[in-house]
Amino acid sequence: MSRASARYSRPTLRVRGHGNGRGRVPAIAGGDPLGLPRGLIVLLGLAAAAVAVAGLQVFAEILAPVFLALMLTVTASPLSTWLIRRGAPVWLATATLVVTVYAVLLGLGAALATSIARLVALMPQYQSQFADLRADAARALSGVGVDAQHAGDIAGQIEPGKVADVVQALLGGVLATVSNTFFLLAVLLFMCLDAVTFPDRLQGVVTQRPQVVSALRSFAGGTRRYLLVSTIFGLIVAVIDTLMLWALGIPLPVLWGLLAFITNYIPNIGFVVGLVPPALLGLLEGGVPLMVLVIVLYSVVNFVIQSVIQPKIVGDAVGLSATTSFLSLVFWAWVLGPLGALLAIPLTLLAKGLLVDIDPTTQWIGSLISAGRTGARPRTPALGPR
Repeated sequence: MSRASARYSRPTLRVRGHGNGRGRVPAIAGGDPLGLPRGLIVLLGLAAAAVAVAGLQVFAEILAPVFLALMLTVTASPLSTWLIRRGAPVWLATATLVVTVYAVLLGLGAALATSIARLVALMPQYQSQFADLRADAARALSGVGVDAQHAGDIAGQIEPGKVADVVQALLGGVLATVSNTFFLLAVLLFMCLDAVTFPDRLQGVVTQRPQVVSALRSFAGGTRRYLLVSTIFGLIVAVIDTLMLWALGIPLPVLWGLLAFITNYIPNIGFVVGLVPPALLGLLEGGVPLMVLVIVLYSVVNFVIQSVIQPKIVGDAVGLSATTSFLSLVFWAWVLGPLGALLAIPLTLLAKGLLVDIDPTTQWIGSLISAGRTGARPRTPALGPR
């Protein structure tokens, strides 16, 4: 072969579906059609992901209510579908869906606001206990070599209002979202209006984009299964915690049961968040022994249910491993704040559906982050009518 002919000679790949030697294109190392090195593509993808995450953080105050509205709409949308299948008119199905979602959201917000108000009103009754606690803390700090003035300054931070501040910090994301009532209700209204006819529109594009439809249905089904499992376990934990705290004489047991129910939607570490206020009130009511008893009982009940049993069932229901669930909690809490922790699993399912399940070349990633045994194939929802 001459030097000139070798210069223009390149290896070729046969394009699938074109026979008889036609449809040959230049072969690219690594199979990349753009001819870029694989490492460079990975770096470009990571850079794009970093820009996208930064954008999510900038618009977190807007996106967090939108994601909450999306989760509520996706969860309640089977109600309108069921009514339409039973012969109800579209307007009735739409109105029922809107009223149901509004009732759940406003009921939760009212319960949280009322409970926080009762807690703030209760705190002045513990002035003497907080004074004793400050004195004990100052003596303990002085005993370990801390300067008396600094010990007094540190102990002076122990005030009745701190307990309410702790609870408000724990529920700050939810309360802030609920307080933005007009925007959240408007987003919910429009999403509910679209949700009634969305299944038919989705069915209309199933032949053109089957992977997109499959990914969206996988996200919706996974979100409903996750919320169903978390709600059932949350109710169990809330009832047990409320009765346990009532038997121990801890003030506002219903509030702490409600807090346990809400934090149950936070994967893996939710019970730790809900433990802090009742443990502190146990310290004020009965000293260290009662606080230790509250911590032990909470750990036995909540850790076993929320951190041992529930993650296994949730992982099997939504197809996410325990490690993926925990890392999703850390990531979404960092991106969207406290509300991101509550929405961590649904948002991860949404990202998985749009970035992994939608592309046949990346579906192998789902096997790596799923909770099933090695080699198990993730469930793919049917593409028939829903």
